Amino acid sequence: MGRGKLRIYLGAAPGVGKTYAMLSEAHRRIERGTDCVVAFVEHHDRPRTEVMLHGLEQMTRKELVHRGAVFTEMDVDAVLRRAPAVALVDELAHTNIPGSRNAKRWQDVEELLAAGIDVVSTVNIQHLESLGDVVESITGVRQRETVPDEVVRRADQIELVDMSPQALRRRMAHGNIYKPDKVDAALSNYFRPGNLTALRELALLWVADRVDEYLNEYRRRHRVSTIWGSRERIVVGVTGGPEGRTLIRRAARLAEKGAGGEVLAVYISRSDGLTSASPKELAVQRTLVEELGGTFHHVVGDDIPAALLDFARGVNATQIVLGSSRRKAWQYVFGPGVGATVARESGPDLDVHIVTHEEVAKGRGLPVGRGARLGRTRIIAGWLVGIVGPAVLAVLLNTVDLGLANDMLLFLSLTVAAALLGGLYPALASAAFGSLLLNYYYTPPLHRLTIADPKNIVAIAIFVGVAVSVASVVDLAARRTHQAARLRAESEILSFLAGSVLRGETGLQDILERVRETFGMESAALLERTSDVDPWTCAGSVGPGTAVERPEDADVDVPVGDHMALALSGRVLPASDRRVLAAFAAQAAVVLDRQRLQQEAEQARGLAEGNRIRTALLAAVSHDLRTPLAGIKASVTSLRSDDVEWSEEDRAELLAAIEDGADRLDHLVGNLLDMSRLQTGTVTPLIRAIDLDEVVPMALGGVPEDSVELDVPETLPMVAVDAGLLERTVANLVENAVKYSPRESHVLVSASALADRVEVRVVDQGPGVPDEAKDRIFEPFQRYGDAPRGAGVGLGLAVARGFAEAMGGTLNAEDTPGGGLTMVLSLRGVGIPEGPARIAEPERQTT
Repeated sequence: MGRGKLRIYLGAAPGVGKTYAMLSEAHRRIERGTDCVVAFVEHHDRPRTEVMLHGLEQMTRKELVHRGAVFTEMDVDAVLRRAPAVALVDELAHTNIPGSRNAKRWQDVEELLAAGIDVVSTVNIQHLESLGDVVESITGVRQRETVPDEVVRRADQIELVDMSPQALRRRMAHGNIYKPDKVDAALSNYFRPGNLTALRELALLWVADRVDEYLNEYRRRHRVSTIWGSRERIVVGVTGGPEGRTLIRRAARLAEKGAGGEVLAVYISRSDGLTSASPKELAVQRTLVEELGGTFHHVVGDDIPAALLDFARGVNATQIVLGSSRRKAWQYVFGPGVGATVARESGPDLDVHIVTHEEVAKGRGLPVGRGARLGRTRIIAGWLVGIVGPAVLAVLLNTVDLGLANDMLLFLSLTVAAALLGGLYPALASAAFGSLLLNYYYTPPLHRLTIADPKNIVAIAIFVGVAVSVASVVDLAARRTHQAARLRAESEILSFLAGSVLRGETGLQDILERVRETFGMESAALLERTSDVDPWTCAGSVGPGTAVERPEDADVDVPVGDHMALALSGRVLPASDRRVLAAFAAQAAVVLDRQRLQQEAEQARGLAEGNRIRTALLAAVSHDLRTPLAGIKASVTSLRSDDVEWSEEDRAELLAAIEDGADRLDHLVGNLLDMSRLQTGTVTPLIRAIDLDEVVPMALGGVPEDSVELDVPETLPMVAVDAGLLERTVANLVENAVKYSPRESHVLVSASALADRVEVRVVDQGPGVPDEAKDRIFEPFQRYGDAPRGAGVGLGLAVARGFAEAMGGTLNAEDTPGGGLTMVLSLRGVGIPEGPARIAEPERQTT
């Protein structure tokens, strides 16, 4: 028989109609001929819900006596014997009364599912375990009953039962949810409009995320690569310009119009190093998009349109928002621009929005990474103008006589044009070639490289001088512009680097990632060694490339001090970039030193805590050891005294006092030794697979008879533990529970399996512990309440948690339903099959 299917009706708050919807579904299934029973449904005296129970087969509930009162719970055994096709189980997060088959109702449901029974259940969003803190911050109420998120996520169907806060408050006011005497208090506290709105948003978002998981799983399983516009994901392309903020706000407004819209801002930098984007402006835009609930991404790519489209398709985006180009009209001769290219190549699955802004057509600077250096196209054009231009001009001037002066001016204009386009060398070549043509064609004697008139010699010399001067000035201006642009870019990047601490980028990985992105490298690593002869070690690295073992093996290495170096792989950087790179390297070294100082501070705090423990240990030894020793010595002295004739009753009482003091000493010394082992880290558990029913009963030898009720099924999976540590852990928990339990009550020790874990619960009915003290009771030398000094030094629970964590388990405290404290020891199971394990039927015994 296969596993049953679970269907859950999820609501934002009590009263939205989950139980009513579940019962309606039951009536529909019965009309279709399905064998459906009500295993447990609580109508809470709501007339409409109670009416829906008519016509449905209801299983008899199991009655349990707790603290003199009778409670009813679902009879799991009766449902299993009945074996219906579908069972209705209300309130999945409910905590069962002590003495029930399982501690939680969802564990009962797991049994039904394992038996092949389909289950329909209900749960409120505030009962999900992961949302406990969020719900408490919203409502001010901590939910005592929770269900693990994984149990709900594994459901085959999750149906949201939704109702507006106004409609729910009207139902409350009409008395359809609570009794009239509770309505006013509920409306003014938990059921305030703000609370209900926030809880409703939590439920909607949780279900939306679950649906998104289903969709992504389906796309992966069926290998769907095309974009499905099931959820609006809007990618904003930012360039670091002032228009980026306008684009981000526009995208946020678009996302608000769609269901669960997301905004992803992406900045694409070229892989050739430094870019023209202002780091300050990018930081402002990063903060803005995060404030609007979006995310900021930095991508390296030479082909900006292709990189943008690849990113959008990779995140399953539905829309792209770009700004109108800042280029001037004449600049379109070099290409259509990023926006037009993205719109043309986006295809039918991506919508592209071109948004206007105040910076349209105002021009944009040349990339700082390339500086104002002349590109290859301009240099080629300069050489063509400088060499081909004079030859063509000479041919044209041979057809008309303008005079030598005009001819020189025309040749000089070509030289200036060559200088403006190609720089110094094309201009020099143009001046030399032009002077030869002037000499050969236009100065007597013609067609000879000699000059008859000395005045023409002076004119040609002036022509060459002016041409060389103009070419030098143009080239010098270009180099100065390039230097100024680089210095500006370096200052912006250094300013951005200095502000990284304010943005929280204080980790070494953050700094190395910033280096890799800024310079377009494949990987970055910080290497160090202790001396000149020691091998290099990697203190931190980022990037997909293989980390180098020595700085010499990297494409770029920057030394930081004598024994540290920043190594980059991907390409060789020009020398002009090393100044900024040196600043990054120094910052990385500072961050590494800061991390190590923090680690040393943590170690110092650990030593201080150890000193505090030792001080408390001495205080405990001075009193708690002295008291039983004094009692033993007094009893022994009395027994050895010859002055008094002791009766048999007196002698037995003194011997009992000696035995009690010895037991207290043994327990105290054992806990002290265990705590010292934990503090020094010398606990080395011998982990092996054992059965709980072999160890747990042995841990009950130190408690009075008939004080503990044992519920450890023999069919539970084995656990991976150290038998000795587990026995000591359970013994400490049980002794603590018995100490604080009323004399007429029993401590319950139960065990159950869930997924790959096995839980041991020690349940008492004592005074309990408030939430703010639940973690504090596990600290050493802590005794809750007004326990007397003779009750011990407060190490039992601290030792128990330490041993549990040493075995790879956890130990936490929970409230016992009806009052008291429950200690939950979670251990790793061995040989548990995938999926929820069937909880074996318990076999109770009393020790």
